[in-house]
Amino acid sequence: MTAPIVLRPAQTALVLVDLMDRIVALSLEPRKGTEVLAVSEELAAAFRSAGATVVLIRVERPGVAEQPPGSGLAAGLRQEGDIEIVKRTIGGFQDTGLHDRLRARGIDTLVFGGIATNLGVESTARAAADLRYDLVFVEDAMTAFTAPEHEASVRLDFPRLGSVVRSADVSFTSG
Repeated sequence: MTAPIVLRPAQTALVLVDLMDRIVALSLEPRKGTEVLAVSEELAAAFRSAGATVVLIRVERPGVAEQPPGSGLAAGLRQEGDIEIVKRTIGGFQDTGLHDRLRARGIDTLVFGGIATNLGVESTARAAADLRYDLVFVEDAMTAFTAPEHEASVRLDFPRLGSVVRSADVSFTSG
């Protein structure tokens, strides 16, 4: 992991992937979904306080009349002013308008958390890298189905795409 990182709030967005009750409740490693949700809620509050954008991405199964129970965002996660994106693929950019919405706000840096590290988070991050965003990954705001899957993304893949930090190492410039 890298040293603490200082972000520019007006150009930065927190991107939280698939923090939905049915996903948070799964058997996950190296930390429980409820732990990831708690860290993510703290991060979101800090981003909002600093004037940064918060993006909440959730998945819907395509081609079904009704989504499974627990398919909405975790209760209380979304606040006024947040961007909510509904994806129907693994990543959050395909056919969602997310890129246009971020660019309209002048966002050039994305900070990631969510479930699962190696699936929704990594897929969204890879697309963001292709779109030339600067990327930051908050390791303690993510988890996966197994610890080795999480570790592979955090130790091997994410450092090639951006910076990997802990939530305590994220701060903002004052100007």
